[in-house]
Amino acid sequence: MADARLGHGLRRAGLRVVIGVLAGATAIGVVAPAAFAAGPALAPQRAEVAALPAAPATSVWDKDLQGALNGAVANRGDSAVLASVRVDGRTVWKGSGGVSDLASGAPVDADGAFRIGSVTKTFVSTVVLQLVADHKVRLDDPIEHYLPGVVPNGQHITVRQLLNHTSGIYNYTEDPQFELKTDADLRQWLRSGRWKTYQPRELVDIATAHAPGFEPGTKWSYSNTNYILAGMLIQQVTGRSWADQVERRIIRPLGLQHTFMPTTSAAIPGPNAHGYLKMPSGPVDITLFNPSVASSAGAGISTTADLTRFNAALLGGRLLGPAELAEMKTTVPAAPGLDYGLGLMKLQGTCGDLWGHNGSTPGFLTFVLGDAEGHRQVAVSYNPYDPAYAGPSGQAVNRLLNSGGCGTTSAASAAAEPAAPGTAQQPALADPGVFLRF
Repeated sequence: MADARLGHGLRRAGLRVVIGVLAGATAIGVVAPAAFAAGPALAPQRAEVAALPAAPATSVWDKDLQGALNGAVANRGDSAVLASVRVDGRTVWKGSGGVSDLASGAPVDADGAFRIGSVTKTFVSTVVLQLVADHKVRLDDPIEHYLPGVVPNGQHITVRQLLNHTSGIYNYTEDPQFELKTDADLRQWLRSGRWKTYQPRELVDIATAHAPGFEPGTKWSYSNTNYILAGMLIQQVTGRSWADQVERRIIRPLGLQHTFMPTTSAAIPGPNAHGYLKMPSGPVDITLFNPSVASSAGAGISTTADLTRFNAALLGGRLLGPAELAEMKTTVPAAPGLDYGLGLMKLQGTCGDLWGHNGSTPGFLTFVLGDAEGHRQVAVSYNPYDPAYAGPSGQAVNRLLNSGGCGTTSAASAAAEPAAPGTAQQPALADPGVFLRF
């Protein structure tokens, strides 16, 4: 299954997992992460972060992309950034900046893996829509039909409303147990909380202990619980886990050799940049944690090359038929400049609409975006480190997304560049006061 393949990847890469490494988390925003209260570090490491020299560039556009990438790691705003651009099935640019880990200062590998957070939702939604095409699921059926007794008022909440976040179901990651507002809270999570294994039904029960936010279909509100339920739906309908179905239906057919959907394995296979929490006495490595807390809402691991390949295949019609892809791209308003479909975001780039998703887990932030026809894609993963430089870092990432996604230089498009969610001009999709968002 998924963790078995993950273990094989770890052995193949020769990676040794050290369980004793301490961890924490960053507050989650979409582009610019925000600060939160931090406790004392238990295992401080050297805090020096330096941008890599610019990669050899053959055009103004190449130089602009590498300049934006280096800007993200300037002043230790991010400890590492990875990015790649794909056009018509070919990687036309990739770059990296910063370091793999703060202890050694080794340069980050541009082909390295990372946690993709809520980009996982696009994989899960794709499987659900494939099941729609197979006549095993209907989008406008109530979730009660598939998961009887699991969700209060489930007879009035449709599968579609789960996938586009209009269900009104409480977001389990907003429960107080996932808020680390004091030093004691954080210290406890560092020592034991990050290793805890959660069952999907347990996460749903945490959510349904709270009142719903609104009547189904009347508003939009991002809720990770929706995609825990989508994963449970896949299991119920197919008899196999959501991770197994993603593996069988997407990862293997597309040859995504560095994409994994772990269930409880804390490791990231192969070369990878580490995630950190900046604390008063030094950085704490937060790379490793049990992903069952994210499950089908955000447990995935991938690379920029694999994510751009996936986005191209999805929007190019290789994974879904025309009817199912049209359903996925049917959106509801979510925030200024952002509409949400079925596990797919529509953002306003300098060149028009870009489609994809963002993702966030402790220590990692990810974006993958592409044009509507699957011709051009950009993927960026970065490791936020110093909240004091979150603004400049977020602006640099925005440059990467716009220049990579649109094929223009930042100088040519600066006047038209929209603010991205998570900046001062537009609201973040995640609350900085909540510890875990995906």
